[in-house]
Amino acid sequence: MKNLLNLFFPLVCDACNNALGDNEVVLCTPCRHHLPVTNFHFNAAEDVKKVVYGRVKLENATALLHFSKKGIVQQILHNLKYRGHEGIGEFFGKWLGAELATVDAYKNIDVIIPVPLYKSKLRKRGYNQVTKFGKEIAKALNTDYNETVLIKTKSSKTQVFKGRIKRWNDDGALFDISENQSLIGKHILLVDDIITTGATVEACATVLLKIDNIKLSLATLAIAD
Repeated sequence: MKNLLNLFFPLVCDACNNALGDNEVVLCTPCRHHLPVTNFHFNAAEDVKKVVYGRVKLENATALLHFSKKGIVQQILHNLKYRGHEGIGEFFGKWLGAELATVDAYKNIDVIIPVPLYKSKLRKRGYNQVTKFGKEIAKALNTDYNETVLIKTKSSKTQVFKGRIKRWNDDGALFDISENQSLIGKHILLVDDIITTGATVEACATVLLKIDNIKLSLATLAIAD
């Protein structure tokens, strides 16, 4: 049945659009081998923390892949965010989750929280591109996943062409929390698809860090070079 479906509806690589082989999922083997992997969490690298240095206190922070314009990761993220290819989030969530499960710094995470979408955008798109990514990391770390406590309170236009200061001002009032009692004293891992200027992370962190005695770490699928 699978072979018959592939004959009429062939599965293609989410990076190069070539047909996938029988044992390939999401990415073909050549594209997977060419992914710009960071290894930040293995090397205790501070690259992600530096993006929000002086603005947000993070216990730990990592990104799985490097992002560059017109690169392989841009194509992958485009398919994830705008073409409904949710399997990408699941694929990379399993990948990053398995790696984080071997790193002591991430073994004491209490709850994973995704950066949310505004309700109208969520209805239009039909999914949050970070959901499956975060859920798979939660499974790997054997911890809770909570997508209801952090909420986006108003819509915002695309962030691509905004400078850091403008984005920081815009994002500052976009998020809120539905409650805080369940998170008091917890170590939260905030997850997102990509970190660029850090404005969105800062806006989320500003709200979350109002909760008593919490620690905040960050994991993203990619980091912009």
